[in-house]
Amino acid sequence: MSNQRAIFAFVILGLLGGLGFYLYREFRSSGTRGLTVGNFLRDPSAQSGLVIQAGTRCGDAPFLFPTDGMVGFLWDDSFRPGHRHAGIDIFAGTPAGVTPVYAAYPGYLTRQLDWKSSLIVRVPSDPLQTGRQIWVYYTHLAGPDGNSFIAADFPPGTTEKYVEAGTLLGYQGNYSGSPGNPVGVHLHISIVEDDGKGGFKNELEIENTYDPSPYFGLELNANRMPNGIPVCEKQP
Repeated sequence: MSNQRAIFAFVILGLLGGLGFYLYREFRSSGTRGLTVGNFLRDPSAQSGLVIQAGTRCGDAPFLFPTDGMVGFLWDDSFRPGHRHAGIDIFAGTPAGVTPVYAAYPGYLTRQLDWKSSLIVRVPSDPLQTGRQIWVYYTHLAGPDGNSFIAADFPPGTTEKYVEAGTLLGYQGNYSGSPGNPVGVHLHISIVEDDGKGGFKNELEIENTYDPSPYFGLELNANRMPNGIPVCEKQP
């Protein structure tokens, strides 16, 4: 009987150890960065060195930085078991509807009829791979109840409207998709694969997105940067 209890205890310890490793792996990035984001939102001025200004080009990156703020969460960060973040989150530390968001790269903008807080820009030729079409997705551009902060030039139903890099798209918001259940004020931006039929793939699946690091000239991949906040080393 004592041997059976010992074996049972060994199995339980093994399971707990495996669970602990799994939770560590799943939350290794967002947990550490989450503390930094929380501290930043409480007192942005105390961490102003982490803020990148809108319009900044880091090194020779093809994309401009789209808004003022700190990159709080990276591509492939995890917020809960099984979740993989498909873009980056940029926090300005201001109230909703205050901090402008600009186009990071030229292309053709679409806003679907039911999009309160989102825009997507088709880039016919990927600057990193000539001839490949990509899409740049911007979201959370609305208040907690879905009151849109998207620029008036892009009403619902806008299709294929050309925008230059630096065009005002709207303002950072905190709309989560569920009215009355806001997220922190930020911009979520991701680079989405083309579906081969002239449309874009589902942005919620990380497999349908590209690592944004080379587009912005920053280390934005959580697998290569498990801790810390990326900062532009070469700003104009």
